Amino acid sequence: MNNFLYRTIWISDLHIGSTQCQADVLLDFLKYNDSEKLYLVGDIIDFWSLSKKMYWPRSHNTIIQKFLRKARQGTKIIYVPGNHDENVRDYDNYIFGDIVVKNSDVHTTVLGKRFLIVHGDEYDAIAMNHQWIAKMGSVGYDWLIKINGYLRPFRRLFGMQSHFSLAAFIKYKVKNVVQFISKYEESIVYTLRNESLDGVICGHIHHAEIKDIEGFLYVNTGDFVESCTAIVEHHDGTLELIHWRKQELQTEAAE
Repeated sequence: MNNFLYRTIWISDLHIGSTQCQADVLLDFLKYNDSEKLYLVGDIIDFWSLSKKMYWPRSHNTIIQKFLRKARQGTKIIYVPGNHDENVRDYDNYIFGDIVVKNSDVHTTVLGKRFLIVHGDEYDAIAMNHQWIAKMGSVGYDWLIKINGYLRPFRRLFGMQSHFSLAAFIKYKVKNVVQFISKYEESIVYTLRNESLDGVICGHIHHAEIKDIEGFLYVNTGDFVESCTAIVEHHDGTLELIHWRKQELQTEAAE
């Protein structure tokens, strides 16, 4: 399979250093997708999780090495920290191994459209004002992801989709959570719509989306925990939401 080459790629919420991270799918994505510029849009390394339990398998080392190798080979990598890696925000405009840290950035597409790049927790009232609630929610989320890991082999055995996400299923069935996602989107858009921008590209809530809200484009990268999604800019300036599935598995299924 040939590599896909894009002008820009955005990924977020990798949660490296936690059991949530789907390292195998992420490594597969990095293997087959290249770009001139790569944005890491927060919650890349999960320091919240690492502070509770040290978890760093070899595959997580490989992810970091992949990023560093891409940077050495000419990909411009910009790391915009989130709330799970907020420690990194202290290093705004520093360069680590050819990777630039920026607490926010403005990206201009080939069509001249200007997008603010932020993780997005800045627009989440719970994350900003009630961090203990956010951390409690993170613990519950961890348990759903762990249960989902046990369910995945059984779903594969019975011919069902193995990439099913229990956390995502429950999240989109709970009315209050659906309302939260909607309010989060509206909060970002109405805060930024008069800032001489055409849109915003963020992460944080693990819900991938490209949505026009009254002429302002709201773009969310999703995550590599539940949905394994990314946003890409093609060389004609169009943006696309990609749901990634391991190519090796797809090849085996085709055979």
